[in-house]
Amino acid sequence: MAVISRRNFVVLGAAAGLAACDGSIMGNGIGSNAAQKIDARVDATRDYLFSRYPGTRELSRTAKGVLYMPLVTEAGFGFGGSYGRGALRINDVTVDYYSATSASFGFQIGAQQYAHAIFFLTEDALQSFRRGSGWAAGAGVEYATPEQGASIGKDTTELDPVVALIFGQQGLIAGATLQGVKYSRIIP
Repeated sequence: MAVISRRNFVVLGAAAGLAACDGSIMGNGIGSNAAQKIDARVDATRDYLFSRYPGTRELSRTAKGVLYMPLVTEAGFGFGGSYGRGALRINDVTVDYYSATSASFGFQIGAQQYAHAIFFLTEDALQSFRRGSGWAAGAGVEYATPEQGASIGKDTTELDPVVALIFGQQGLIAGATLQGVKYSRIIP
């Protein structure tokens, strides 16, 4: 009989929990409507973003592309991780679907959910994202706070090729960041 350590039990439990949180769009079989579900969530997220943070509407018009991640679930108890799905839109038309995943280790306990949007403001930044086999948010990303979302404008984005806005946080983990989140193209 195999013995499972507490650490492996926690890691497996966290992975199963994250998968269950997003299980409503996990069906990738023939005849699946996962793409339509992701698009519907992206539409709702975009509409919420524009109504709640009016400055983002103009930002999306000037962006070469916007990656909308309607729901990312993050959980941790020593070991942690996050997972979500979304869509890249160019001229407000979905061109690709992406997953966002991360893993972490350290002093952490709790769970949260949040949405985010990443605005690619230059063609080079957009192409770098699309060409990569897996793109990780890092030092080249400027983070805007939800408070800035109402007034984001040319002065905020003039020098930054990529701007990320995290919003709609709910849960028990303080703060959310996209550092270390890996984005991979998926076929829903």
